[in-house]
Amino acid sequence: MIQINNIRKTFGPKTAVDIDNFTIPQGQMLGLVGNNGAGKSTLFRLLLDLIEPDKDETVLKAGTPRITNCGVEVNATEEWKDWTGAFLDESFLIDYLTPDEYLHFVSQISNIEPEGEKRLIEESSHFLSGEILGQKKLIRNLSAGQKQKLGILAAMASQPRILILDEPFNFLDPTSQNALKTLLTDYNRKTGATILISSHNLQHTIEICPRIALMEDGKIIRDIDNNEGSALQELEEYFA
Repeated sequence: MIQINNIRKTFGPKTAVDIDNFTIPQGQMLGLVGNNGAGKSTLFRLLLDLIEPDKDETVLKAGTPRITNCGVEVNATEEWKDWTGAFLDESFLIDYLTPDEYLHFVSQISNIEPEGEKRLIEESSHFLSGEILGQKKLIRNLSAGQKQKLGILAAMASQPRILILDEPFNFLDPTSQNALKTLLTDYNRKTGATILISSHNLQHTIEICPRIALMEDGKIIRDIDNNEGSALQELEEYFA
């Protein structure tokens, strides 16, 4: 479970995130949607302790800023990283390695046995389409879509309980987008993992996420129960 309390993040006069209270239960697939600048990526960076929330006097009067991941405060310990996987952008990759070397490196630091690494590759074979591993090409020479696939695969390598993906459908062709939807829904069903996805693609997000959070100006302005795709009309009306 992820719990967000009294979180603000500003950049100069711009308020990027402003959330009083928001809970994501264990096992839920949550889709985070909103226009550019709504605060989606900033929120994910806060969840991963890549940036710190504001702690000025105004914020502290409202309560202590706090983000907990499965009961652990993310800015107080590194423990939560043991069960959390994420891919936000290609800065997460090591571009002078080959994809095979990078995946092996991730497996080693995550204490994944060779059998587990092999199983991950086999279960993701449809998504990878045979175009990344075993090619002897450096990551910096891959296409944007290939980097996206590798980053997602690495994020899932340790079978995390919490998986955070920023715009995972970007740069992927239609076949790979559909393969990713199957990969994520199967992973959620088999492991009970909590999966957070931000995306501009409403259709893909609504197809796989039973809950949709709509962000605007750093705030979550709507928390939508997406029962069998019921959120689509509401979101289309909003973005129209």
